[in-house]
Amino acid sequence: MDSSAEGTRELRLVADPTRAHILRSILAAPDGRVLVGRIAEELGLRQPTVSHHVKALMDEGLLTREPDGRRTWYSLAPVHADRIAEMLGRPDSDVAVDPILDRVIRDLSERFQGVFSSETVERYVRESYELLAARPTPGPRVPSLSAQFAADRLEALARAEPSPTRAVPEVLFVCVQNAGRSQMASAILRHLAGDKVHVRTAGSDPASEVRSSVLTALDEIGVPLAGEYPKPLTDEVVRAADVVITMGCGDACPIYPGRRYLDWDLPDPVGKPLADVREIRDDIERRIRELLTTL
Repeated sequence: MDSSAEGTRELRLVADPTRAHILRSILAAPDGRVLVGRIAEELGLRQPTVSHHVKALMDEGLLTREPDGRRTWYSLAPVHADRIAEMLGRPDSDVAVDPILDRVIRDLSERFQGVFSSETVERYVRESYELLAARPTPGPRVPSLSAQFAADRLEALARAEPSPTRAVPEVLFVCVQNAGRSQMASAILRHLAGDKVHVRTAGSDPASEVRSSVLTALDEIGVPLAGEYPKPLTDEVVRAADVVITMGCGDACPIYPGRRYLDWDLPDPVGKPLADVREIRDDIERRIRELLTTL
């Protein structure tokens, strides 16, 4: 097989969110190896499901296995390690973070000049980085995601008080991990409403990545996730919202007067087979279409 075909095959394998998560976890692991059971816990998937993806990576020669008593560790095959690291991005431990954050602070200070002081921008950027880096498996994109997260929070802060004359209503979806229900709801609402509604999401205990089953279920109906990622719930996004829709996160969401609060009783898709995730997706779509008639 020529090198271009091999590269295409590797890209196809890495494009799968579950397999990408497995490979990133290996890259981020201090000793460069992982256990299937721990990956299953991180992703909220059944162990046989993760084992299926590990086998696919093994079959392509991307992983090696190391039996250790009753456990089996998986590592990147040395011949492919550098290439996979380049495709996925190296872990944050290999990157000097402060210069990146300093640049983000400069850029956002220019963007929000006249709205927020540079001190306020710096506080939000560094706090956003700390919140995302504190997740169980932060992943290699924390600095760039921190820029996106900080910018979204600053925009929310600038629009902190809803107004009946606001041209574009703000909707906030909140679930526990911000990796399933709230992501499906936000993606479907963006898809149906376009720029007529501004949508945000958050989680009371955010995961590291959106569930692969959620991405599959959305892809089946032609709905893109549009670069979304799990993020923690912060005060300013609640204050900016006209409508706050919670999904199983209990009392984590603060209550402010002047907002419309809805609680959608939906099962958590974590660990459920794709058929169940499709049912949750379809239920969410019905609710979103009803919501649009009231915005």
